[in-house]
Amino acid sequence: MSQQDCLRRVLDDSLHLAANDAVCVGAIARADLLECSPELPVFEAARLMSERRVSSIVVVDDDDVVGIWTERDALAIDFRDVRAFSRPIRSVMSTPVRTVSATIGLHELALRFREEHVRHYLVENDQGRPCGIVSQSDVVLNQGVEHYLRLRKVESLVKGGLRTLPADALLGEATRCMREHATDAIVVDFGPEAAEDPLGRYGILTERDVTRMVAQCEAEQPLYAVANRPLLTVQEHDSLYRVRTLLAERRFRHIGVLREDGTLADLISFGDIIGGMELAYLHELQHALQARDQALHSSQRSLRLAEKVIENSLEGVMVTDAESRIVSVNPAFCRLTGYSAEEVVGKRPSMLSSGRHDGAFYARMWERLKAEGQWESEIWNRRKSGEIYPALLHIAAITDNDGTLTHYAALFTDISPLKETEARIRDLAYYDPLTGLPNRRLLEDRLAVELAHASRSGKRLAVMFVDLDRFKRINDSLGHEIGDHLLIEVSKRLRACLREDDTVARMGGDEFLIVLCNLDGPEDAVVTARRIVEALRRPVVIDGRELVVTTSIGISICPDDSKNATTLIKNADVAMYRAKEDGRNSYQLYQPAMNARSLEHLALETALHGALKRDELLLHFQPLIDLETGTVVAAEALLRWCHPELDLVSPADFIPLAEETGLIVPIGEWVLRNACEHHRAWREAGRGELRMMVNISARQFRDDAFVDVVDRVLQETGMPPALLTLEVTETMLMDDVDSSIVRMHRLRALGVNLALDDFGTGYSSLAYLKRFPIEELKIDRLFVRGIDRNTRDAALVAAIISLGHSLGLRVVAEGVESEDHLKVLREQGCDVAQGFHFSVPLAWPAFMALG
Repeated sequence: MSQQDCLRRVLDDSLHLAANDAVCVGAIARADLLECSPELPVFEAARLMSERRVSSIVVVDDDDVVGIWTERDALAIDFRDVRAFSRPIRSVMSTPVRTVSATIGLHELALRFREEHVRHYLVENDQGRPCGIVSQSDVVLNQGVEHYLRLRKVESLVKGGLRTLPADALLGEATRCMREHATDAIVVDFGPEAAEDPLGRYGILTERDVTRMVAQCEAEQPLYAVANRPLLTVQEHDSLYRVRTLLAERRFRHIGVLREDGTLADLISFGDIIGGMELAYLHELQHALQARDQALHSSQRSLRLAEKVIENSLEGVMVTDAESRIVSVNPAFCRLTGYSAEEVVGKRPSMLSSGRHDGAFYARMWERLKAEGQWESEIWNRRKSGEIYPALLHIAAITDNDGTLTHYAALFTDISPLKETEARIRDLAYYDPLTGLPNRRLLEDRLAVELAHASRSGKRLAVMFVDLDRFKRINDSLGHEIGDHLLIEVSKRLRACLREDDTVARMGGDEFLIVLCNLDGPEDAVVTARRIVEALRRPVVIDGRELVVTTSIGISICPDDSKNATTLIKNADVAMYRAKEDGRNSYQLYQPAMNARSLEHLALETALHGALKRDELLLHFQPLIDLETGTVVAAEALLRWCHPELDLVSPADFIPLAEETGLIVPIGEWVLRNACEHHRAWREAGRGELRMMVNISARQFRDDAFVDVVDRVLQETGMPPALLTLEVTETMLMDDVDSSIVRMHRLRALGVNLALDDFGTGYSSLAYLKRFPIEELKIDRLFVRGIDRNTRDAALVAAIISLGHSLGLRVVAEGVESEDHLKVLREQGCDVAQGFHFSVPLAWPAFMALG
C-alpha cells in the first residue's frame, strides 16, 4: 500500500460505523391515525383535524385507505360557496395515497420529501398495513443535526419572492395565491401605520388557519379578520438551530426573516429547512473531502509526520479492508471505546453497534458509500463496558490508483460532553435550578404564545401572582437549606393543582407566576386559586419540623384586564398585594367587580352543599299535552331551590354550580326518587296513565353507579319502568359515544324510556342518532319560538318532525307559548307539546288539580 493510500484510509473512512445509527421512520411516525369515511362532509373532516391538531385525515372505506385530505387541500375550498363545506370528502381527497415503509431511515425520507414535493406519507408496516403518518415537521425535529443547524445562518435559506397581501384583501384571494405559488402560508401586511402596534405590522395566514375556517364553515371575509398576529420573526444572521427551536417550542410552522433595517425579507418553514439541510450537507461533505485531498497530496512528502498526527489525534481513527475487517486503530480509538487494538483487529466494526439503528439505515449507508465513496452522520456507539454514547462519524472509501476499492477509513469523535453542555445551557437559560420550574424568560415566551392562542380562540387566559406569606421569617430563622426544601415542596403542590397545559414559573425568592389557558370565565381561575390556597395551607414536614406556610394570590384576566403580557403580570401583582392587605391566605381578582362575583359564587356554592340536608329542594311539574286528544299524557319534573334568604334561586345559577362541584350526582338521585314517589301518589289517587319525565345531567349520566341508582330507585318506589322517561342531551352523549350507547342499552334493559332533549342545538348527527336507543325527540324551544312568523324555523321544525317519525320516534315540541305555535305544530304532525301556552311548571298539588 502506498503512503498516500495509507493516510487517506486513516483520514477518510468514516461511513461504516455511522450507518449503524439512524432512526427509522416507524420510530417517529404518529400512530394515532385520524380516519374518516368517504361520505363525511368536508367541514366535519376539517373540524376533526382542528380538534386533534393534525394536518391530515386518512379516508378509509371498508378498512381500505382510499385517499387523504390535508391542510393543503383546504386551499381549494371556495369560501364564496357555502355548499362547498358540505361536499363529501371523497370528492376533494387526494388519491392514491403516497406511502413509505416504517423501516426506512430519516435521511432517505428527507430526500423523498424534497424530491417528490409532498408534505405527508402514510407509513406502512411489514404487512403493508397503515401504522402511522409522518410529515416534514417530524423529520426536522428528529433529524439529529443540531451541530449543523448551529453553523448555518437563516440568510442561507432566504429565497426571495415573498408573497404578501394587504390586510383588506379577501380570504379567497389569499387561498388562490397560496395555491398558485405552491406555498403553505402567506404574509398579511397591515401597512406602515401598524408598525407601532404591539401586534406589529405583519400577520400570517396558514393552511392550518384555512382548515380551521373550513371547520367553522366561515364564508368569504377580509384577511384582517382571520390573520394571526404578531408574526414570529428572527434576524437574517440568526442560526437555523434558533429557528428550529422557536418553531418547536411555540408549535409554529413558519417564521419571518427580518433584514437589518427591520423590513421583512422572507418567510421560511420546516420544509425550507429540510431542503436546505440535505443540499448543505452535501456541500459541507464536498468541502471536507477537498480539504482532505489537499492534505493527502501534501503528506506524500511527510508520511511520518502524518502518522504522528494520527497517533496523537484526539479523534478515534479506524481502518478496515475492503471486506470491512478492522486492520488498524489509533490510541484515541482505544481510549474512546475501551477496546485494545488486539481485541478489535480482524473483527468487524459491527461489534461497536449500539443496537439503536435498523437494517434500512445501514443499507442506505452502503448505498451512499458505493455511489459516492463517502458518508457522514451522528450515531450512537457502544463502548466495551456496554455504555452507549453519541459520536460524530465520518467514513470514506479508499481506492488505489486504478480505482479499485482497498480500504474504508472511519474518524469519529465522542460528542457526549457537547450534548450534556447543550442540555445544561438550555436548562440554565429557561429553568429555575432549585425547583426545576420554568423561569421568567421561559414563562414570558409561553405567555406570548398563549395570548396569541387566546386571541384566535376567543377563550380567556388568567395570570396568577403567587406569593408565600411569612416565608422570609422561616428562611431567616431556620436557614436557607430549610427554605429551599420548602420552596421545592411548594412547587410540587402548585404543579399538582394545575392542568397539563397550564404553566407555573418561579420568578425568584418566594414568588411564583402561573398562566392558566383556555378558560371560559374568571370563575375557572377562582376555582384553581382556591385549590392552591387549600393545598399550600397543609403543613410541610422538613427534618422533623412541621412548617405552615400560607399564600396570597393575585389574578388578572385576559382580555378583561389587558391583552398585554407585561400589564397582566403587573395587574396580578397589584391584586396579590390587595390579598395581603385583606388578611393573607386568600386570593383577589384585579377587578373588584369580578371579585364580588367570585365571592357571591363561593357563597352560593357553600349554601348549595347544605340544600339537600336542609330540605330546601323541591320539584315543580310541567304538563305535556297530546296534540291529537288534548289530554295530559306526561309530566316533566323540574328542580327548584327555595333558599331561606334568596327565595327561589334560578336553575341557571345553581345547576351549573352543582355540575362543577359534583353535587349534581346526589341531587340528581334525589330528583329521580322524588319524581317517582310523586308518580306513586298519582297512581294511588286512581288517575289515568301518566309518563314521568326526568332530566339527567352529564356528570350524573357518566357516573359509573348511575344505572344501579336508577334500578334501586325503581325497586324502592315501585315505579313502573315503562312510565319513566329519562331525558338526555346530544352534547352529553357525544363526549364518549360508545360508552354512552352501552349505558343507554343498560337503562333500556331496565324497562325505562329515553328521550333526546334540546334536539337541534347539539351535533344532530344522523350517523349517531340512529344508534341511540331512544323513543322520543324533544325539539328545543329555540326553533319553536319563531315557527309562526319565520319560514326557516317552520321548515326546520317540520324537518325534525319528519325525521323523528321516519325513525319511529315520538316528537315533542318545547316552548309552545301561543295558539299560533300550536296551530303550526298540529299542521306539521307533531305528537306532543309543552309550554306556557298550556301551563307554567306547577307545584304538585296544582298539577294534581289539572287532572
